Amino acid sequence: MRIVLPALAALALTFASTPASAAPSDVNDAVAAMLHERAAGIAAAQRDQAQVNVRRQTGRWAFGTAVITAPASEGAVPTGWLFLAQKSAGTWKVAFEGDTAFAAMASGSPVLSAPEQGLLAESGRPAPSQANGDYRTGMRLPFAVGQSWWMGGGPHGWAGSNTPWSSIDLSGGDGRVLAARAGLAYTMCGNGRGWIRVIHDRGYSTDYYHLFNNIAANGLSVGEGTFLGNIGTDVSCGGSASGAHVHFALRQNSAYVGIANHNLGKWVLQNGGAAYQGSALHGSARVNVGGSLYNYGALGFTQGIIDANGGGTVNKRSGPGTGYGVVGSVADGVTVTVSCSANGTTHTGRWGTTSLWNRLSDGTWVSDAFMWTGVNSALNGFC
Repeated sequence: MRIVLPALAALALTFASTPASAAPSDVNDAVAAMLHERAAGIAAAQRDQAQVNVRRQTGRWAFGTAVITAPASEGAVPTGWLFLAQKSAGTWKVAFEGDTAFAAMASGSPVLSAPEQGLLAESGRPAPSQANGDYRTGMRLPFAVGQSWWMGGGPHGWAGSNTPWSSIDLSGGDGRVLAARAGLAYTMCGNGRGWIRVIHDRGYSTDYYHLFNNIAANGLSVGEGTFLGNIGTDVSCGGSASGAHVHFALRQNSAYVGIANHNLGKWVLQNGGAAYQGSALHGSARVNVGGSLYNYGALGFTQGIIDANGGGTVNKRSGPGTGYGVVGSVADGVTVTVSCSANGTTHTGRWGTTSLWNRLSDGTWVSDAFMWTGVNSALNGFC
């Protein structure tokens, strides 16, 4: 059943913030001015719907969230950033996630905890390219390990059909949305409902929207699997929702990135021909949109998933090449741990042609052509 939500009144620079004694209006004004600059690239219907939420202030420093809320229409979602502000000579200098100044400000800001200084500085550094050739995330799917949830929407943009296709829609199971990886959690919307962002290591962050009964979070430390909220239809920052679900998105270096080819819960997401289409691969097993994804848990950074490129098994050899004897086999979809790698005979699998072979933790060898590792080089160094 499609749930039709009422139109939201424009917020037109109304600020959801801490009391005026703790958040001077000039902080709001400075952040709002930055929001209007950012709104130049936002849909016209959103440009005057700004929300500044000052979460903390210590002396000349302030920290919070800045959000451009979305109209109540299909595919519309809010756009938001964490911000830092520092007052100098009577003027507030403001930086948003992704700004060059943000990482520098975060690394020494007294308004942030020590863990925040490190993670926010790391997440604010620009990357030369998406993933930079490394698609490992160390993340599970955002629900309980051992459960299967319905993938109602394959890779699509944070705002629907826009690019990059950073997001998927998930529902089912017990409805409890859990952190995909450890990190620091923040509530993005001014009323504290609906939208949680978790900042992880390695420059990654994840967004969870439409949550019901979500936790209160202002830099809260969460572990992998920590409860964040229930699937819902909340649109506290705007947009719409068709049935209870979580709109889950992947970010890297403070920007949404394509979720395809990344591994979540030992599934590799794949784009389709259009937004909301696509599939997920676990070894050779493919689940299309409308199917269910079993959460196998996070894939370790020195682990791979056997992909026989059609099912069945892959031979294990006594050395790095087909000239060495067969000493066993490993089934499609099995998780293996890689000790080191070496070059050997060349083979072609789903992920391309390579001469790289991986030595497993039991001392046997498997061609890298028949394994998803997330990188195109030695996963754990050369032997």
